[in-house]
Amino acid sequence: MDLTKHIDSAHRSFQDWRKTPFEERQRLLMKLADVLDKNKETYAEIITTEMHKPISQSIAEIEKSAGMIRFYANAENVLKPEKIETEFNVSEVHYDAMGIILGVMPWNFPFWQVLRFAVPAILAGNVILLKHASICFGSGDEIEKAFAEAGFPKYIFQNLRIGHNEIKEILENPLVRGVSLTGSEKAGGTVAALAGKNIKKSVLELGGSDAFIVLEDSDYEKAAIEGPAGKLQNTGQVCNAAKRFIVHQDIEKDFIPKFVEEYNSYQPADPFKKETKLGKMARPDLADELEGQYKKALKHGAEVVLALERISENEFRPGIIRVKEGNPILQEELFGPLAILMIGKDDEEILKLANDIPFGLGNAVWTKDKKRAQFFIDNLESGTVSINKSTSSDARLPFGGAKSSGYGVELSLHALKEFTQVKTIVGNI
Repeated sequence: MDLTKHIDSAHRSFQDWRKTPFEERQRLLMKLADVLDKNKETYAEIITTEMHKPISQSIAEIEKSAGMIRFYANAENVLKPEKIETEFNVSEVHYDAMGIILGVMPWNFPFWQVLRFAVPAILAGNVILLKHASICFGSGDEIEKAFAEAGFPKYIFQNLRIGHNEIKEILENPLVRGVSLTGSEKAGGTVAALAGKNIKKSVLELGGSDAFIVLEDSDYEKAAIEGPAGKLQNTGQVCNAAKRFIVHQDIEKDFIPKFVEEYNSYQPADPFKKETKLGKMARPDLADELEGQYKKALKHGAEVVLALERISENEFRPGIIRVKEGNPILQEELFGPLAILMIGKDDEEILKLANDIPFGLGNAVWTKDKKRAQFFIDNLESGTVSINKSTSSDARLPFGGAKSSGYGVELSLHALKEFTQVKTIVGNI
């Protein structure tokens, strides 16, 4: 593939797009949302075919993406020049579009992840090159077609059917000004190093091992129902899924049986049936990795609560392991239908268990006590803290991680400024 040709085309398109009024960009976004609504069944079938997500969840992904686009289509223009009072008669902060932004996106939400990165960047006046996961090239093509159908100028969004080796060439091109990656810690480190070497802005949304904390004063029966859903959506292949269930010892005997019963109701079935709640993993090698992690955890003392049972090359009956502090599996991300259960004696110990990992994406806390909730809000090391609900992303709220879960923000009005150049204007005219 002639990458220079694609980059040059994107740059020429950027010269006009950056001058397009904010309101006109929003008008086109509204049309894009309509295109997604119109074609959602088709897009959902592509998602399920490519990475085996249950079809009802694939449809929900498209609907959520359309809702997010409409949020930006109706958003306040926070990129207007900002006036600052000084002794000069002109003191302003401007937010200029940067140019071509590369998106390196994953397979687990092949439309949502791409669009939640691309839409605010495009609304800010940038243009996009997409390097999608290899199993989701079809989704990438459909997203590009959707932008065209909505009436966006050519080359505002391009899907490049390329591998990881071409990322280096793209980031070394001086016309490319930034990169956003959603993926593993290893991939993020590699791309961030390339971006840094070439003085390019980067945003990273990486792995997570989110804690789902259930305290004894909570509605733990509700938590026992919501917890499995928070873990097993998309067959557990979600960066901010509930992965470590940390339960107060006083409700251990009441919570765990209810939790296991609900968890066990998620069994693999045909992903194209709308009643299916649990599908296959995206690839056999990912299933191999999860099975290896399971065996490793058991070798280091984990106890089986519910056995992880492999029934095909990329299909499992979901499992739960009880793990104590110090098990090396706690330093890894479990990306699949395997949950970790831990018991804590008090708030301080539970907080320590929650924070004692390299990741910091999101955590959930279940309690009816505002003071206890505030203790965890103030001290959990993560980009999101959810109270009496599972962690999820919302177009209206910023989404990002702490520690090894990455940096930068997606979603909300904050995301509009991620790929802009802050320019100070000061003096007397």
